[in-house]
Amino acid sequence: MRITMIGTGYVGLVSGVCFSDFGHDVICVDKDPRKIEMLQAGEVPIYEPGLDALMAKNVEAGRLSFTTDLMSAVDGAEAVFIAVGTPTRRGDGHADLTFVMAAAEEVAQALTGYAVIVTKSTVPVGTNRKVKQVVAKANPEAAFDVASNPEFLREGAAIDDFMRPDRVVVGVQTERAGEVMAEIYRPLFLRDFPIVTTDLESAEMIKYAANAFLATKITFINEIAALCERVGADVKEVSRGVGMDGRIGNKFLHAGPGYGGSCFPKDTSALARIGQDHAVPQSIVETVIRVNDDIKHRMIEKLRDLCDGSFNGKTIAVLGVTFKPNTDDMRDAPSLTIVPALVGGGAKVRVVDPQGFREGEALLPGVNWQDDPYKAAHNADLVVLLTEWNEFRALDLDRMAKKMATPRMADLRNVYSPKDAKRAGFEAYEGVGR
Repeated sequence: MRITMIGTGYVGLVSGVCFSDFGHDVICVDKDPRKIEMLQAGEVPIYEPGLDALMAKNVEAGRLSFTTDLMSAVDGAEAVFIAVGTPTRRGDGHADLTFVMAAAEEVAQALTGYAVIVTKSTVPVGTNRKVKQVVAKANPEAAFDVASNPEFLREGAAIDDFMRPDRVVVGVQTERAGEVMAEIYRPLFLRDFPIVTTDLESAEMIKYAANAFLATKITFINEIAALCERVGADVKEVSRGVGMDGRIGNKFLHAGPGYGGSCFPKDTSALARIGQDHAVPQSIVETVIRVNDDIKHRMIEKLRDLCDGSFNGKTIAVLGVTFKPNTDDMRDAPSLTIVPALVGGGAKVRVVDPQGFREGEALLPGVNWQDDPYKAAHNADLVVLLTEWNEFRALDLDRMAKKMATPRMADLRNVYSPKDAKRAGFEAYEGVGR
């Protein structure tokens, strides 16, 4: 099957590469010529483990190509996926659909035969019907259907999520569109992965409801962590005991500095606005958004206490600034709130992150980038473990403590135990919820 993928961000590029690995002929389109030049040269503009090798394999097989020419890419396509950004719109919290609608209009002009126009981007309920209206208006003669196919990819594990999904969600209006989507995902169906076929609105809502629930779960355990600190409980033990309940599960029950990334912040905000627009306030989601912001600021106060009440003149090493490990994505990362507070308070901040420099250099001005955690800790007053990269999971704590001016650690991911930190020579250690 011939597929066109519009957008080469995390969702579009991973989806396009994986579809080509299914055996489909895929053309990925992007308006950014620099991105396309990189991709045509075999370079991946994002960091996603395993993506470079899978991309090279399918380019070599002749199933995958890249272009800036949307007209030629859409010509003859049986399915056209829209995988462009839907950032939070400034001022009102809604998802900005500018790029989605612009892509839909361009696709309409390029259609030469029947195709299913598939929205892969995360969009509010009702968007796919609007896409249908835009296409029909731009090209009244066009033969097409629309479909909703939200993604559920975790950055850092996106390929595995695509190839071995918990489920694939497809929203369609017609039997013909359903048949096209079934053919696209046939390799997964043959391996018994669940394909949920439903209506457009339900498919759109599934995506928002899933992300809001996960964000709620993270925020819940972070609030419990704050209470654990006051009553003398250990949130790791609490999470373990709670997560053994099969009705709850242990995923997303790890206390930390709050959620970030490309999905949870914008999707919770969009869902809250959708509820307000339809006079059905999403009170739980609204509270999650507020509490998550509070958690990040609570972390700042935790660090300030470890610096004897002031960051001024202190040297602080920050380990990890991406919103999670195994990605270079900095969008809404807790570091974007915490690190500027350190710098603004007068601290000299050294940052170590295996992939964060590419985006972080512009987003975190005033910091000194290092490539080694022990160098960053030399004569430092505080080490902050902010993102749990594997490189930071087996640190030589004795070596680190000896290098520091005042050996103190804020372990905001609870990677180490307080006993091990104290035994290694840290005079102060603070985790989250302990």
